[in-house]
Amino acid sequence: MKETSEMIFEKITAIIIDHIGVNAEEITLSTTFEELGVDSLDTVEMVMKLEEELGIELEMEGQLETVGDLVKYVESKISV
Repeated sequence: MKETSEMIFEKITAIIIDHIGVNAEEITLSTTFEELGVDSLDTVEMVMKLEEELGIELEMEGQLETVGDLVKYVESKISV
């Protein structure tokens, strides 16, 4: 089954909530990881969790600043 942007966003949101304990209302596509207090170690841990859930490998090629950036990045890796 092909993952949609909305499904990817929901998975990322769930991982962020589980990992750092923010409210879902605080997370939008334009929310930055800095605003959420996510550091580089948190990012690595969340990407590993995403890889596990989606069954894909994600190599972080650059700095992703917003939740939307991560959604687009994951989408590009799934559609390959």
